[in-house]
Amino acid sequence: MRTITIDPVSRIEGHAKISIHLDADGHVADTVFHVTQLRGFEKFAEGRPFYEMPAITARICGICPVSHLLASVKACDAIMSVRIPPAAAKLRELLHCAQIVQSHALSFFHLSSPDLLLGFDSDPAKRNVLGVIEAFPDLARDGIALRKFGQQAIEGLAKERVHPSWTVPGGVNAPLDPAVRDRIRAGLPQAKEIALRTIAFFKGVVDQFKEEIANFGNTHTMHAGLVDAEGNVQFYDGNVRFIDAEGKVVVDRMESADYSRYIGEAALPYSYLKAPFFKPRGFPEGIYRVGPLGRMNVATRCGTPAADAEFAEYHQRYGKVVHSSFHFHYARLIELLYGVERMEALLEDESILDRHVRAHAGVNALEGVGIIEAPRGTLIHHYKVNEEGAITWANLIVATGNNNLAIGRSVDQVAKHFIHGKKIKEGMLNRVAAVVRAYDPCLSCSTHAADQYPLEINLVDADGTRLQTLRS
Repeated sequence: MRTITIDPVSRIEGHAKISIHLDADGHVADTVFHVTQLRGFEKFAEGRPFYEMPAITARICGICPVSHLLASVKACDAIMSVRIPPAAAKLRELLHCAQIVQSHALSFFHLSSPDLLLGFDSDPAKRNVLGVIEAFPDLARDGIALRKFGQQAIEGLAKERVHPSWTVPGGVNAPLDPAVRDRIRAGLPQAKEIALRTIAFFKGVVDQFKEEIANFGNTHTMHAGLVDAEGNVQFYDGNVRFIDAEGKVVVDRMESADYSRYIGEAALPYSYLKAPFFKPRGFPEGIYRVGPLGRMNVATRCGTPAADAEFAEYHQRYGKVVHSSFHFHYARLIELLYGVERMEALLEDESILDRHVRAHAGVNALEGVGIIEAPRGTLIHHYKVNEEGAITWANLIVATGNNNLAIGRSVDQVAKHFIHGKKIKEGMLNRVAAVVRAYDPCLSCSTHAADQYPLEINLVDADGTRLQTLRS
């Protein structure tokens, strides 16, 4: 048996490799998606005061620290048993929408567009963001401008672009400055124009990828994401909805504290990334997907005018439940537009300038759960504390972790369709890596294997020959 290794998987956040095992005829017999890094945040948070958790867990990731901040402060709010002031809730959501915009812009324009614009089989030396800038300068400038808008909005609100300390248990630590509101509002028209222009562009080229659409994780799974009482997509608030592959609601508006009734976590022998599953269906049958694809499937609409129009066209094109993981790209652009429109609506609400933005309390519960929608999907922070408020136990179910089983299945489908024969072309392997990029994984965020830590140590001599392998 011959093994092909893609190491590392490029244009993602974090570290991963893919092993593709070929049989004697050159056909794919098996694939394995390995996440090769380990973070230990749950463990080394033990003993820390609960109110330090937002600052600690934000350091998990430099791409989406706001997501960890918000999930963490919601868990801390539950420990304090407080209802945060309405203006604080709006400001937290505004901050989160800005992060969704900048993160989705990074994913589409910088990480995935080289494949979509230059071609999966194009010269790998040019198939990168510099190649996009050279071949599509206007679109590249749009991507830079959109990400800049989101980052500057975060900086204006929180005074820092990365790991901001503005979001705290009980609310936020300072009200919104009217001058900051006006600066963000001034940038919204251009951001909306870019979002609409990019969606129009993508709709014009998406039909060129019929083979990829049919084979990029085009599989029937469950989907999950936050919705409000009317079924509108939610990023910051709401409750988790699970649907099956046909679109039937299996769990509607799951309460945060009840997540462990529905979500189980398995450890895999070849990865540091946990594999969550829908517990009533068991492992691995309870596979589900989260993120833009999942959110656009579980929601009945977005809740803003332009995004709702795009949402309706998206489902008219591809059905009530969109199955292909290739369409993470399409769903991501709709969400980007929704994020801009939602920012607009929040900033038009004069109550967002209210000066009362923080509730104060001590430990009133020994356990708290916070759930939000990170750019890559549903994010759960669960803390237990003692009477003094010190963390005794923590568990994080991170967005990419929720997609772990689905990513593995998608990698297998792409490899088995595109790789064949004894001569392997680079474009075949690029498609295997590209389906991982479609999920926009954040592996640094999500590597928190519990109970089992698979470890492989290879002893290699000077000429590269493997002499011995030890596995835990």
